[in-house]
Amino acid sequence: MGGYAHSIGGRRWRFADLKELLAKASPARSGDVLAGIAAADASERVAAQMALAELPLRRFLDEAVIPYEDDEVTRLIVDGHDPAAFAPVAHLTVGDFRDWLLGDAADAAALAALAPGLTPEMAAAVSKIMRVQDLILVASRIRVVTRLRNTLGLRGRLSTRLQPNHPTDDAAGIAASILDGLLYGNGDAVIGINPAGDSTAHVCELLKMLDAVIGGYAIPTQACVLAHVTTSIEAIGRGAPVDLVFQSIAGTEAANASFGIDLALLQEGWEAGLSQRRGSLGDNVMYFETGQGSALSAGAHHGVDQQTCEARAYAVARRFRPLLVNTVVGFIGPEYLYDGKQIVRAGLEDHFCGKLLGLPMGCDICYTNHAEADQDDMDVLLTLLGAAGTNFVMGIPGSDDVMLNYQTTSFHDALYARQLLGLRPAPEFEDWLERQGILRLRDGRIALGGDLPPPFRGALARLREDGP
Repeated sequence: MGGYAHSIGGRRWRFADLKELLAKASPARSGDVLAGIAAADASERVAAQMALAELPLRRFLDEAVIPYEDDEVTRLIVDGHDPAAFAPVAHLTVGDFRDWLLGDAADAAALAALAPGLTPEMAAAVSKIMRVQDLILVASRIRVVTRLRNTLGLRGRLSTRLQPNHPTDDAAGIAASILDGLLYGNGDAVIGINPAGDSTAHVCELLKMLDAVIGGYAIPTQACVLAHVTTSIEAIGRGAPVDLVFQSIAGTEAANASFGIDLALLQEGWEAGLSQRRGSLGDNVMYFETGQGSALSAGAHHGVDQQTCEARAYAVARRFRPLLVNTVVGFIGPEYLYDGKQIVRAGLEDHFCGKLLGLPMGCDICYTNHAEADQDDMDVLLTLLGAAGTNFVMGIPGSDDVMLNYQTTSFHDALYARQLLGLRPAPEFEDWLERQGILRLRDGRIALGGDLPPPFRGALARLREDGP
């Protein structure tokens, strides 16, 4: 008989194929229940996890969860696999791989060399049999460093996306949020706006505004307006100052089609971004966002569990050498991650899998107002991800995005994490903050400066009187 099986206490569970085995082994979450693919109870979940632990890693090279001929993401995964990089762990089972990851051999150099040899399904599989502490410990060893105008991902650093969203894209409101964020030391990952309107002309105006702020104050960071990739391509064609090309991505061809994209379009966007040559230190020009449940919400998951679908999105991301990858972990809603416990677990899984696959992972530590979660849960996840070495988190005024209508982390939350864990901003950005008098080092840790720095006093006065 085909498939997979495991017995516990005289009872035997069978799983028809790898797709079902992965789904049944996944820690409990509402999205898999909604899809009708979750384990029926804890006993079945444990049986699936034990069967998965006994599975040779090589099996993932022989059995695709979505057929090769049906899905371009599968083709990308299979065709891009590096057998030489895989060789050090090729003889292991999933359970053995977990033990190897937790052992002394899995240092930063070994994990970086291994990344091209791992498929997303391998990463998802091993994460399903790991505890929270395992996910944190292994991820903390992995550093993925990227550069455009500053250096992100170095050990001992925690960067932030300054997210100055406004429900009407009011320039004064955006400028006030940018000033607020900078004064808390936020913005080294990117100053990134989710636009209320997606017309190319409107996006170009926002890009010009951000470019004027960054250029006017000589801030060593990059800007992004999170418009559709086609809008960014068109904006580049109009001569707009596009630092980063953004796009939401998913782990199946059909889910990406629901976003209006495919791999060829992402390639076009990547090449357009590279053509700008706006980096002073590097050429990582893509910014991707993902989230567990996106494929299911589009009816495009092919019966694959949401965490494995999420890991497959990371194969899409790593093809284009991004500066930033952000799992927007609780944004899609409680239909997919029901409560704080599920959001915390998912955020750590995503960060672990992305880092293991060689990506510069950050996390939008967030929840919607109808989820069974609160800011205490976000504090927990922020602290755990800080310990796990996440590249960046979000910074939003008061933790409340008044345009997208969800709760996330604030400017002062990032300062808390940096002070608690002894983390600092990107080095070039930190130097700028010190020169401006915004932050200073005290016993190797950052602290806020004193009064409002002179360069920003005039800006604040102008905001109060006339707008930006």
